[in-house]
Amino acid sequence: MSSLKLFSTKDGVTEVLPRLAEAEADVQGLVEGAMEAMLGVRFLASEYSTGPVHGGRIDSLGLDENGAPVIVEYKRSTDPGVLSQGLFYVAWLMDHRTEFKALVRERLGETAASHVLWNEPRLICIAGDFTRYDLHAVREHRRSIDLVRYRLYGQHHIGLETVASVAAQGKVPSRFWRRGANASVPARRACEAITELAAAVDEALLGLGEDVAKIERKQYDAYQRLRNFACVTSRQDKLLAYLKAAPTTVDLVPGFTRDVTGLGHHGTGDLEVQLRSDKDLERAMELFRLSYDAAA
Repeated sequence: MSSLKLFSTKDGVTEVLPRLAEAEADVQGLVEGAMEAMLGVRFLASEYSTGPVHGGRIDSLGLDENGAPVIVEYKRSTDPGVLSQGLFYVAWLMDHRTEFKALVRERLGETAASHVLWNEPRLICIAGDFTRYDLHAVREHRRSIDLVRYRLYGQHHIGLETVASVAAQGKVPSRFWRRGANASVPARRACEAITELAAAVDEALLGLGEDVAKIERKQYDAYQRLRNFACVTSRQDKLLAYLKAAPTTVDLVPGFTRDVTGLGHHGTGDLEVQLRSDKDLERAMELFRLSYDAAA
């Protein structure tokens, strides 16, 4: 698992060696017990049967922060069939939307069920390791896929490392342009300025790492690794970015940053950053990086 080394400093310094689980079910149990904290996914079901005709059983079903259906498949070590198996289940899921929506309604309520994002279903594969063919295949496929390597440390620690992550990368939404289509010349110029700023913010967030995926929702654009680390929405004269970074860890500046913990807003994140110019974007880059690191 990369070159990371973990040491215990209790009673001296001792290296804590990584290990694989005794059984696949052990990894599944750990992740399902804290899926929202680990993956940003609300847990729906375990070992979900796909019926007698299809003849399968999905390890875990969930719904992510943006409302996208999520299938999670686990393997104890390296299994060259994990990607194919997971995609087999994604195809089943897309043919059984009504059944999935009923499950979401039962577990999470009508509001969540009415906002399922069907154009971005996700497959998360968690395994001891992956083959080079897996790493290549995810970049050739049109689905949103995350390959996550795990290791256990001692009795109470699990490490998750995203080794490949792909999603459809959309362009800056055309809604920014439509808002100024019938406006006055000053209003159109202001709209165009915000659109240009949105493009710069988009480039900055996607440029933080190769594992960044962009998800476009009607109300906001989400930027995620395994979990959202930034959500961006627009106003007439500014962009609002909601970041995963904890507001208590930064110096809040009135008119630029704000703690929105407990306040309703589109997207996820408790640190609001207001962006009106390229200068604001430059000031925000450190916060973007902090939020990106927090979602690792």
